[in-house]
Amino acid sequence: MRIHPNNKRIKRNETILAVIDLQERLIPAMHGGRELVELSARLIRGCRILGTPVLATQQYTRGLGATVGAIAAALTESLPADKDGAGAVSAAAFTPIEKTRFSAMGEPEFVRGLKASGKKSVLVCGVEAHVCVLQTVLDLLAEGFDAFFVSDLISSRKRGDAEAAFRRMAAAGAVETTYESALFELLEGAKESGFRQISGLVK
Repeated sequence: MRIHPNNKRIKRNETILAVIDLQERLIPAMHGGRELVELSARLIRGCRILGTPVLATQQYTRGLGATVGAIAAALTESLPADKDGAGAVSAAAFTPIEKTRFSAMGEPEFVRGLKASGKKSVLVCGVEAHVCVLQTVLDLLAEGFDAFFVSDLISSRKRGDAEAAFRRMAAAGAVETTYESALFELLEGAKESGFRQISGLVK
């Protein structure tokens, strides 16, 4: 039976997170940029707690700067266990994937990382919605991946551009979600490891 795109689930063992171009010289120009960074850091920490791999890109770093500090910290810092001693996450190295093409799928290193993960579903957040995020999502779909776009963690300089991108991605078969919904969908239940940590992140 063919599953309608909007009925697809975000499953922990099938999903990788792609963080697109959350960079120092881009974020200040984005609509709601400060909140975008804060909530994206929560999603990244949540994915690390749940064992969901993360790939992060930087568009033309020389011109647009490095990944913002709060995001780099979320990608690398150690995360404590819950009060029962479960779910601790060790500190990790962070090597951004440099790109100049707008679609991350146009960067061989990103494609290699995606394929090496063995995941078939890609959760996407970042900027700008109508340029790099849109083109990445369209190319993911074209290559047979399930794409989920986290609409409260995706922005553009103009809100209208972001909204148009959301409509186009959905029409192409990508599924819209929010960061909190995605985390609890990955988690699946209140008795799963990481529940207390995820609940604490979203408060």
